[in-house]
Amino acid sequence: MTPTAAETTPGTSPGTTAPAPSAARGSFRSLRVHNFRLYASANLVSLTGTWMQRIGQDWLVLQLSGDSGVAIGLVTALQFGPTLLLSMYGGVLADRYDKRRVLVVTQVLMGLLALLLGTLVATGAIALWHVFVLAGALGSVTAIDAPVRQAFVSEMVGGDLLANAVGLNSTIFNGARLIGPSLAGLLIGASGGDTAPAFFVNAASFVVTIGALSLMRPGELRRSAPVARGRGQLRAGLAYTWSHPDLVLAMVLAFVIGTFGFNYQVTIALMAREVFDLGAEAFGLLSTTFAVGSLTGAFLSTRRSVRPRQRFLVGSAVVFGLLTVACGLAPGYVAFAVLLVPAGAAALVFSVANNSFVQLGADPQMRGRVMALYFMCFMGGTPLGAPLIGWVSEHLGAPWGLILGGLVVVVAGLGTGLVLARRRRAPVAA
Repeated sequence: MTPTAAETTPGTSPGTTAPAPSAARGSFRSLRVHNFRLYASANLVSLTGTWMQRIGQDWLVLQLSGDSGVAIGLVTALQFGPTLLLSMYGGVLADRYDKRRVLVVTQVLMGLLALLLGTLVATGAIALWHVFVLAGALGSVTAIDAPVRQAFVSEMVGGDLLANAVGLNSTIFNGARLIGPSLAGLLIGASGGDTAPAFFVNAASFVVTIGALSLMRPGELRRSAPVARGRGQLRAGLAYTWSHPDLVLAMVLAFVIGTFGFNYQVTIALMAREVFDLGAEAFGLLSTTFAVGSLTGAFLSTRRSVRPRQRFLVGSAVVFGLLTVACGLAPGYVAFAVLLVPAGAAALVFSVANNSFVQLGADPQMRGRVMALYFMCFMGGTPLGAPLIGWVSEHLGAPWGLILGGLVVVVAGLGTGLVLARRRRAPVAA
């Protein structure tokens, strides 16, 4: 029997009218949903501030540490390390409580942390250990926020628009990545190297997100039945994922690429300072060129309306790895900047496809915990990869951080491709 729209829309309760599957065509069809339109608009502002803070934080660490690749890798690890410990608890919160209210709390906390960092810099009291501590605190809040935010997307738009909404979210994220680094570079340059204004702008941006969450129409959210408090909910999420080989493959790819491939935050900064001997403005420009490619890849991904195939995930991972190697082999600044565009596009094509693949393959009442595990794999490897890539870049040269990271991604992609091929041959042999 063919399921109805209400049956196929995650969290649609009886009596709730789900949007018609083909009611809106095109890349921006999710924006016809009032709550998602509010969320997406505020997200653009908030994420622009977030990218300004990331650039400011990296530049501040280089200033305080004497251009240490290990230091910038360590602060990145501290920011993403809590993902390993706290993401699953964030997933439990997403399945158990009102996601919108949880997000309001996390946004307030992140805004206060940005304000504190800006104040320390502005008053001249900042020390390197302050940046490390605040990066760890921000990472702890983000570890809770990320799975809740991802699960909340399906609650706003339903299953029929989920793939498009994930693509649009990534487009917004990379639109902010396009704007934020450039603004941060200009602001830091205009302030004589002072990073405090970037942190203050980010603190103010969270007010917009909190306002958007408060103005949403709760009656239009497609909430799944909350999971009652009980024992073994973390183990249940792990067992559910392990019992689905397709989800396991996506998690493995996410871990390898998140650990060894998605370290451009470290490598671009080191390439700008050490290889090309450039300032904050040029660093921001390089980040912007990577964002141009990312935005292109994310926008192309908005046209997807069905769950991606596993072989597409494998192919896009291999292409991203090869382009990362090419960036490391770039002979000069211009060539490096040009290659960052397709590398950014490949990164986002894989990222959006993998995210959609996991969300659309998970049961609604398990989605929060599955997405938490996904972010543990994707972002949790950064505490291992970022210091390692930073060490390699510092001792062998910044290009080698890109080359070795890209080669690991290629090998992982080809390895998972072989596993898929064997699985397909096994039923034929049987």
